[in-house]
Amino acid sequence: MAKQNSRRRIPALVGGLAIAALTLGFTAAPATAAPPLDYVALGDSYTAGTGADGPTRTAVCWQSSGGYVDLVDASARVDLITNAACHGSLLAFDPLNPSPFYNGAPTVAEQIAGLAFSQALSGDIDLVSITAGAIDGGSLLALQACSTPNTQACAATVAGIIQNLGSLEGGLELTYQSIQAAAPNATIVVMGYPRLFDPSRGNIVIGGVTVVPVTNQITVNTAVNALNATIAKAVAESGTNAVFVDVTKRFLGHAVNSDNSWIVLDLAQLQADANFHPNDAGHQAYASALLSTIKPTKLVKQ
Repeated sequence: MAKQNSRRRIPALVGGLAIAALTLGFTAAPATAAPPLDYVALGDSYTAGTGADGPTRTAVCWQSSGGYVDLVDASARVDLITNAACHGSLLAFDPLNPSPFYNGAPTVAEQIAGLAFSQALSGDIDLVSITAGAIDGGSLLALQACSTPNTQACAATVAGIIQNLGSLEGGLELTYQSIQAAAPNATIVVMGYPRLFDPSRGNIVIGGVTVVPVTNQITVNTAVNALNATIAKAVAESGTNAVFVDVTKRFLGHAVNSDNSWIVLDLAQLQADANFHPNDAGHQAYASALLSTIKPTKLVKQ
């Protein structure tokens, strides 16, 4: 009986404390939403939105609206300050050893320097995302050599690319360190690249002619795996608070030759710029991967 009496007294006690609090002028503080995270995006065509709807070309930079950066910005917890990424951007330009794929787009180094100068990258930035290194690593060379029936040329090209990926690692590390120096409080999210082909679907054939045999599909996917491993290693050894996001599992079953592809491949226009970039669904997958990794509600606003 004593326990029953004490239980009956608890509501009365709580009620009495509430009345006392009101009498003394204390009220419960209303819950307030945390301010959104200030967000900057950098890098190459994947971050520039290539493959999504609405391409916009300028003399120096090409972006497409509806890319993963815009989708992340649509989150109530994220406020995009600027997206400086451009289609075709290299990590840096070396005048002594210029890349044949340099198209005049601002390099990632130039993007960082420009934003640091304008204070768009500063201690106030909470989040930075980036895709970079694919062109520097030889992705265009691999696709040129492997989007043909020639399996020997594809294998030789990719073998050379993988052998040289070690030289890419230092440039990636310097990139992440430069971002951290300009935005010391930012979490840097380094997005990887998806495997492009599903070899289980067989050869890619146009008009009865095999244009990408299964062997070459496997070879290209091997190159993507090696590139992602290099990026992940550079993140781990950069000495920054960068985090690598692997998107390969999200894209399983959604390669360019899948029934439900999340990657653009226009077989009627094999040279189209959007080919081998995420389509709208692919950019949604990128946005989901980023948001689920950093969890904006748990990331502290600086």
